Amino acid sequence: MAGMAKAVLATDEAATYLGVAPSTLRTWRHRRTGPPSFRIGAKVVYRLTALDAYLAECEVADSRSNPALDPRVAPIRPRRDRSGRRVEAAA
Repeated sequence: MAGMAKAVLATDEAATYLGVAPSTLRTWRHRRTGPPSFRIGAKVVYRLTALDAYLAECEVADSRSNPALDPRVAPIRPRRDRSGRRVEAAA
């Protein structure tokens, strides 16, 4: 069994893996955000594959990693007033 990777990580281990505080993971779990977790008995655990998927989702959602979201190259959308009508740019 020596050298085998773990399939699930406890909260403290998962927090270290993600680079966040354990309290952050507990808050995310309470708010039902962040990576999915489940219980084995009384212990909250995270699948390693779920943590990797969560990291990949974060990377795709970040404009620094995803050129399609870069605000410097995104097309400029027309301005709209509170009612949703287009507002002409002032000359």
